[in-house]
Amino acid sequence: MEPLAPHEKLFVDTDFIENDENHGEIPCSECHGGDPNDPNWETAHKGLSKDPSYTDPEKTCGECHDHAGENYKNSLHYNLKPYHVLLDKRANPDKKVREKLNSAMDTHCLSCHSSCGQCHISRPNSVEGGLLSGHFFQKKPLMKQTCTACHGSRIGEEYSGSHEGLEPDIHSQKYFMKCEKCHTAEEMHGDGKIYNSRYDVENGPMCLKCHEKIYTDKSKARANHSLHKDKISCYVCHSQSYINCYSCHVGKDKNGISYFKTKPPALNFKIGLNPKKSLKRPENYVTLRHIPIDKKLFDFYVKDGLTQMNAVPTWKLTTPHNIQRITKQNSGCNNCHGNSSIFLLDKDVSSEEKDSNRNVIVPESMIPVKQ
Repeated sequence: MEPLAPHEKLFVDTDFIENDENHGEIPCSECHGGDPNDPNWETAHKGLSKDPSYTDPEKTCGECHDHAGENYKNSLHYNLKPYHVLLDKRANPDKKVREKLNSAMDTHCLSCHSSCGQCHISRPNSVEGGLLSGHFFQKKPLMKQTCTACHGSRIGEEYSGSHEGLEPDIHSQKYFMKCEKCHTAEEMHGDGKIYNSRYDVENGPMCLKCHEKIYTDKSKARANHSLHKDKISCYVCHSQSYINCYSCHVGKDKNGISYFKTKPPALNFKIGLNPKKSLKRPENYVTLRHIPIDKKLFDFYVKDGLTQMNAVPTWKLTTPHNIQRITKQNSGCNNCHGNSSIFLLDKDVSSEEKDSNRNVIVPESMIPVKQ
């Protein structure tokens, strides 16, 4: 995403100060700090907070929005809990090694947190920030300026159909739906509970919230949906191919600027065994996406940092944002039944990753037979 010009990033619209009866009347210093009575701009800005809603959302936003700050501190956008949980499981248990790992994670993995302000007032830091609209608060964040500014390389490109040969997600293509249609404010702001994964969030999106009649309608699709209920996820039938990433390595260049590099991504589609079976997700077969984890991810900072790689699969549950009503796999029974090429088999997994993915690889005996 092209960065904003300096004036676009910084200038506060006078209409916001003069006409916004809610936020415009609040003194700048009440949220951002500083000393408005100091005539020296250098000392007046001492202790200024660029993003006060990140350092203390409960004190800023939570002052007026009941429970907003308290709940948001436990939201995944704020605490990035899944990164901590998964990397902790893979990490070397040695304390000295863990200290170096934690420092590397702070630089590369934990810098993409979001805040109230980075959704409702400005662009995220990951795209160099900048006010969205002269400091006017956006009740519904601007999808392309905020949501896909962070979630663009996979989700945004899949949803918009940016990959050659693939259609945009039908929810975008036909119904022009924005992110908040499925990802509600209640989900984004958190409910006060701490979750280890976005798939554990109780008020997260579910297909059946909108498609509640798929098991009761009188169409031909009813039989297919009823036949496959609780056996395969919706995405197994309705996703197109999606991006899979491999072998990420992080470090710093000679100027101390942090960087990451990966192998070229692959556009494919794989069905595997469900690694997160629950009452909410009871299916046996789900779509899996390879993530760019690598045993040598943090070698620039410390050798043998991830000695427990086998603790977590590198092929993980995925819910691609590229849905179509008719896809290659659901246009005919035997496009899936008996078609081993779309299942994650032992031969599809590299030798160093076989043990970690043993519970998601589909044995040949479990591939559905031809109809």
